[in-house]
Amino acid sequence: IVAVVEGRGLARGEVGMASIDLKNPEVILSQFSDNTTYAKVITKLKILTPLEILMSNTACDAGNTTKLFSLITEHFKNATFTTVRRKYFNETKGLEYVEQLCASEFSTVFMEVQSKYYCLAAAAALLKYVEFIQNSVYAPKSLKVRFQGSEKTAMIDSSSAQNLELVINNRDSRNCHTLFGVLNYTKTPGGSRRLRSNILEPLADAETINTRLDCVQELLQDEELFFGLQAVISKFLDTEQLLSVLVQIPKQDTVKTAESKITNLIYLKHTLELVEPLKAALRSCTTPLLKAYYSALEDTRFGIILEKITTVINDDTRYTKGCLSMRTQKCYAVKPNINEFLDIARRTYTEIVDDIAGMIAQLAEKYNLPMKTSFSSARGFFIQMNVDCSTLPNGQLPSEFTKITKMKNTYSFTSADLIKMNERCQESLREIYHMTYLIVCKLLNEVYEHIHCLYKLSDIVSMLDMLLSFAHACTLSNYVRPEFTDTLAIKQGWHPILEKIAVEKPVPNNTYLTEGNNFVIITGPNMSGKSTYLKQIALCQIMAQIGSYVPAEYCSFRIAEQIFTRIGMDDDIETNASTFMKEMKEITYIIRNANDKSLIIIDELGRGTSAEEGIGICYAACEYLLNLKAFTLFATHFLELCHIDALYPNVENYHFEVRHVRSSTGNKEKIAYTYTLSKGYTEEKNYAKRHRVSFKNGGNYIVYQPRADFERFH
Repeated sequence: IVAVVEGRGLARGEVGMASIDLKNPEVILSQFSDNTTYAKVITKLKILTPLEILMSNTACDAGNTTKLFSLITEHFKNATFTTVRRKYFNETKGLEYVEQLCASEFSTVFMEVQSKYYCLAAAAALLKYVEFIQNSVYAPKSLKVRFQGSEKTAMIDSSSAQNLELVINNRDSRNCHTLFGVLNYTKTPGGSRRLRSNILEPLADAETINTRLDCVQELLQDEELFFGLQAVISKFLDTEQLLSVLVQIPKQDTVKTAESKITNLIYLKHTLELVEPLKAALRSCTTPLLKAYYSALEDTRFGIILEKITTVINDDTRYTKGCLSMRTQKCYAVKPNINEFLDIARRTYTEIVDDIAGMIAQLAEKYNLPMKTSFSSARGFFIQMNVDCSTLPNGQLPSEFTKITKMKNTYSFTSADLIKMNERCQESLREIYHMTYLIVCKLLNEVYEHIHCLYKLSDIVSMLDMLLSFAHACTLSNYVRPEFTDTLAIKQGWHPILEKIAVEKPVPNNTYLTEGNNFVIITGPNMSGKSTYLKQIALCQIMAQIGSYVPAEYCSFRIAEQIFTRIGMDDDIETNASTFMKEMKEITYIIRNANDKSLIIIDELGRGTSAEEGIGICYAACEYLLNLKAFTLFATHFLELCHIDALYPNVENYHFEVRHVRSSTGNKEKIAYTYTLSKGYTEEKNYAKRHRVSFKNGGNYIVYQPRADFERFH
């Protein structure tokens, strides 16, 4: 859930944001000034993918909506919009909330946010609203509060993320042929979330990236460390979600809240028992980051919490799969002799369960049928048997059995006596849960002051999971460690997603851009590989900046602060934008926001209009971008554009080679694509080609049209 507030009057453009994930008790505050396109706000929101967005009622009033509100509603059609009265966006209340709820370990955030009034105002509205909808309050000093400016990470706008298929495949959203799919070998939900946010927001700090790369290198060189860590990490549950539930204090006690708290205490015990094996796996590591994680795990609070838990909870209570075994674990979680009434209730429960088993055994004997006791969380205990219909008397079950369901030869049913016993069983369980809940709450109150070490643990687990995932991806393909210089040089690089899809390994190609040679124009016929090559460079750049190895023989990158792409030839009915309009919007966005440290990928421009206008627009856009030190790769079918290198020394022309092959009979000529990049622009003469178009009414038109424009015309 995200709250967004914008300054008014002279402060318009100053935006404050506060977000909380209900499955992860971390409040992220951001405040930054944005331009009139609100690119930063939209990008940040796209990364957070909120289910609900809160804004003040003054921004959303009918007839007086702000530009920011209109833009957000246009971009986030699936999110729920909630208007909150402006008085709840109160920075004083926000600072009080932060002081009251922020865990002492993260208290340095006060210094950062004291004068950031907009993000504090957003935090006040957000926390008030969350407590209202969750019907629970957060325990004091229990949340992680973090201020996140917009620096230190590279910005990838939402349309670029879509064009490059970073996390969602454009043809089929369930398909894993994306960059996230290629790199995702994570074992925990936290690791998977971390990888996703890193891909959408890569690092822009070479030191941090190299620290990560050192870890990946060590994991690749030390097999024992790799498999040891992987084995431990895969046993972790969703630590962030566990924390989130632990720090919420429900306003009302119900059977459901009681059961959930007991389950979470068992999860907490399971998680803390994994700290020692994780330390053991990290003991012999040598890289600074892994060493830092090892020393962070030496925190005594992990032991203190576990000790407090084991004084009350049985040693052999653990997380298990299956609803009945988990129910048994919850029933017998608390040690005997702590509460006499609890022990009596448990004995009663055991007797009822034994009675149920005995009753079903008697019924099986009475009717001479192979009945067995089964359990499901919805039905409770019921009877199940595997038997062929023909062996039953008259092909039916005896009349005392009810609620009969049949799947193939398996019958599931119950009886009136069993239903009554199930009710007694549930009543007994409610008593057990209630008494266990009181003991668990008392225990949790003692544990709260130490709970913050779990934030550190969940951070370590998700980070290690992501680094292991990078190392795993490397073992499946020949990736290489990237270097960071002021040059973009890739020797024999290939497209990581294409490699996953294709039967054969893709044809690798070289890339070379420097400050004095920062603009590359790429030509070649359709299907020769231009778009794939451009996307490949952007994907390699992102992989390098998140700390992963890269698909190439050698690669060096200049850190990109922004990555822009202009790809695709679609119109957009929803926003009433023609193909040409969409192209112009995208190139305007690039021109307004690009700086000297950007990487710009343009896959054809000016195709949505006449050839003359298209060339004019391309030329003007190129001349503007040539004045920047940004690295630009520009694919085009307008061969006139290639002559710009005569005026600008920093332009290089490249093309994709094709060969003409005559058939064995010699009367037909075919084009063979080599997918190889060569210097100079294309000599291909098949650009202007004669096309016959047949219409259904039988009339024929002969069209002489450049190939690129012909496709649009068609």
